[in-house]
Amino acid sequence: MRVALTGASGIVGRYAARALGRAGHDVTPLDRAHGWALGDPAPLQGHDALIHCAFAHAPGHYRGGEGDDPAAFIAANLDGTRALFDQAVRQGVGRVLFLSSRAVHDGHPPGMRLPDDLPAAPTTLYGQVKAGAEAHLASLPLAGCAIRATGVYGPGPAHKWRTLFADYLCGRPIAPRIATEVHAADLARALVLLLSTGVLPSTVNCSDLVLDHHDLLAIVRDATGSRHPLPPRADASRLRLPDCTALIGAGWQPGGDRLLRHTIRRLLRD
Repeated sequence: MRVALTGASGIVGRYAARALGRAGHDVTPLDRAHGWALGDPAPLQGHDALIHCAFAHAPGHYRGGEGDDPAAFIAANLDGTRALFDQAVRQGVGRVLFLSSRAVHDGHPPGMRLPDDLPAAPTTLYGQVKAGAEAHLASLPLAGCAIRATGVYGPGPAHKWRTLFADYLCGRPIAPRIATEVHAADLARALVLLLSTGVLPSTVNCSDLVLDHHDLLAIVRDATGSRHPLPPRADASRLRLPDCTALIGAGWQPGGDRLLRHTIRRLLRD
């Protein structure tokens, strides 16, 4: 299958490009490194599928990623994504996968289980942009699926836990926190799986671990021999838990604790 991949140089895009290549797909990367930015016309003619992972935001921020220019944030990410999906229709792309976010669920009650087909209830501009793009994709005459991914972790020089690990290893106090997470490689495998799924659901959740800072830093402590105290456990009762029935039913098997531990050891070495 010939696949156009936006955001190919991002953390998810890099893993997706490799996973697509291993699965035998022909990948066209679309990102700034290849002279394309969200909002530009996309060369989609002749492609069987589009995977849209690109997102313009302030470095290190998704919620709050608009910085001090919400109008530009909306223009790039919502207007740009709608235009991209419209181009996919005009150029005959048959299947579109859109990397959405758990942020579309932020308005649902704390502690709620989140089914795959739950209507969006965003409370942030980031969530509103993702939900708006989901709705536009669902309105189009093609097979489209929005993947509502949870927090994504993985290796790299600017990995999401760099400051957290450094603070712990220096003995600084760590605030309690618990969240859901998925490895970028597992998210990439979900994208590849959905390319060949017969009937695409309009929305699916993608999440693997419920991860408390206490348990995360216990792995760091054991790997480094640190004697600094761990933060107290966070209150898990208010955590909204994504139900990944659709992906698991299609054969998705995330790496869980084993992959987490392997990744942390790699992060501490790098």
